[in-house]
Order: sequence, then structure tokens, then C-alpha cells
Amino acid sequence: MSTTITREELRNILSEYNLKDLAIATLASHSALQIAKGAKDEGLRVVLIVEKSRLELYKEFSNIIDEYVVVEKFKDMPNIVDKLRKENCIFIPHGSAVEYVGPEQFLNIKLPVFGNRMLMVWEGNQHLKMKLLAEAGIEIPRQYSINENFEDLVIVKLPGAKGGKHFFLARNSSEVRKRLEEYLAQGIIKSFEEALIQKYIVGVPMYFHYFYSPLFNRVEILGIDIRYETNIDGLKRLPYNPAELGIEPTFVVVGNIPVVIREKMLQKVLDYGKKFVKKTQELLPPGVIGPFCLESIVVDDNTIVVFEFSGRIVAGTNIYIGTGSPYSWLYWNEPMYMGRRMAREIKLAAERGVDDLLRIVT
Repeated sequence: MSTTITREELRNILSEYNLKDLAIATLASHSALQIAKGAKDEGLRVVLIVEKSRLELYKEFSNIIDEYVVVEKFKDMPNIVDKLRKENCIFIPHGSAVEYVGPEQFLNIKLPVFGNRMLMVWEGNQHLKMKLLAEAGIEIPRQYSINENFEDLVIVKLPGAKGGKHFFLARNSSEVRKRLEEYLAQGIIKSFEEALIQKYIVGVPMYFHYFYSPLFNRVEILGIDIRYETNIDGLKRLPYNPAELGIEPTFVVVGNIPVVIREKMLQKVLDYGKKFVKKTQELLPPGVIGPFCLESIVVDDNTIVVFEFSGRIVAGTNIYIGTGSPYSWLYWNEPMYMGRRMAREIKLAAERGVDDLLRIVT
């Protein structure tokens, strides 16, 4: 699967734009409010693509949204491309773009997209994700094949940006196969090969937020969060063994908590970010543009094990809206957060002209 929009088509679209009146467009979901706030902080207009069922909520924030484009479903987005182009829109994708618009439509949409849209499609494939991380020289958990016989505690993950839905723990290969057979029968998966089977790493989960700037040619650490997951986080409070109560852990993300890592570990965090950028440039040119996240476990000896990545803004950055993180202050000495950082990059590129805008859109 590859994108059909060419660099020349993007250049032609941008050449028709009024670069002094750019708008940021995004889907009303995931991190849309942060993206809108960041755009307004940088003096850009905001066009929000919103499903009818969500309009009432987002109308509450009309102070940071200039225009609502209402659709029945996000998958209808290709029908409004002409309107978005007339508004001089740069589209900022988040986790809902591939999940609800669909990877093929997202790849081929005739609109400037901030970031590398192909990287987001790779993100939807758990096996391609781990291939990229391993080839980058980043430490990852051991992986098992569905055809292997093993006795080990593993976590089994399904593809897509569903916030941990349908993930499960298993103690051996027979337990994995039994659960996947149930998922197959329920239509949750189409084949066993969709599932990623990883050794379960015991430690503290930390999600590292980065921004790669083509304009400054640097990797910035913009924040760290911990995901709050149900019911795995609630089970820690029980004075009983959950297994004896017949309660199975689940991993659906319901919130995010800010965290600061020990300063001695920042070098490893930065090194991982740089390795990731370099490998994406080799495998998926032009490589990552803008935000990405390395989703990791920190273990007792301060080793950082990365169990997956997100090739775009993650919802965990929402905790820094309007304030910035301790790390973003060190770079910018102002309240810089991911939504605003994306808008800043777009604004700076637009001030320089079409050629620089082409460095940050695909």
C-alpha cells in the first residue's frame, strides 16, 4: 500500500494556498482540542471535522474553533477535501485518522498532511512496528510466533489505535491460541497472524513524547506520561488475588498522568529518539516529521524497553495543554506543548514559503 499523492501535486495545492491565512484541520476526537488550542496560540485558523453525534461537545469550545465541518462519519472525510483546500487547510492527523478514516483513504487523500502519512499506516501493523524498532537498535521485548510452543508470561496485542482494547495476558502458547480462536470466531480478528505476542515486561510504563523538526534538524523531548488503564490499575488496590475472584486484567486507556524521569536516564531517552528518526528516514523517507512517541517500560536496572511506537501526536500529550512540560520549557522557555509545537513548525515553514512547507507535509 502506498500513497498516490505526489510531491508535485502537493506543490500545486500549496501554490494555490494563501500562506498568510493558513488553517489547521483535524478530526474532532483524540487530541483535537489540544491541536485547536495550539493553532490559536500561534495565530492560525482552526477547521474542525466533526461527526454530528459529537457536535454538541465541541460547540462548547467555539472560542478556539473557527469553523465546524459536519460529517456523518469520519470515513466521509474524502467528500470534503475540496472545501478544506479552499480554506487553506493543513491536516493534522491523530490516532483516529487511520482508525476511522481508513488507511487507504488516509494515504490517498488529496490534502497536505502534516507528518509522514505512511509512518502512520505502518503504526497500524504491530509487526511492522517492531521490525522498525528492532532495526533502529532500540531494545524491545522478546516476541513469540503463534506457531511456537512456549511457557512464558506474555501480552497479546491486536492492530489499530484502539487504546489497548482486546489486549490480554497469557501464561503459555496454549492460552494464547485458545483466546485467539475465540477472537477469530467473534470476528475481532481475521487471522492469528494479526496478533503480536510479546514477553510481558514488569516495570514502570513510560510514554516518551518527541518532536522531530525538519526546520531545526533536531529531536526534542516534549514530555512524558503514564497511561491510566482499566481495570489493570484498579486491580492494584485490591487486597485479594484477582485470579481467585475471576477478574481478568484489561488494558483500555482511560486517562494520562504526567511524569518526570530521573535525569541520568535522559541521555538514553534522547538516543532512542534519534535512532528512531534515523531509521524512519531510511525505511520510510522522508522519515518521521513532527510528533512521535516511544511507548516503553523502565525496569529495575534503568533499562528502557520499547514495546511499541506511535508515529503522530498521542493523547498523553493532552496533559500539557497551555502549560508545556518541564522538558519543553527547557527548549522554548515558554508554554510549549505538542499542539502548539506542531502549529509553530507549520507557521515557520509557511513564513519561509512553499519549499519549506513541502519539508513538513506529505
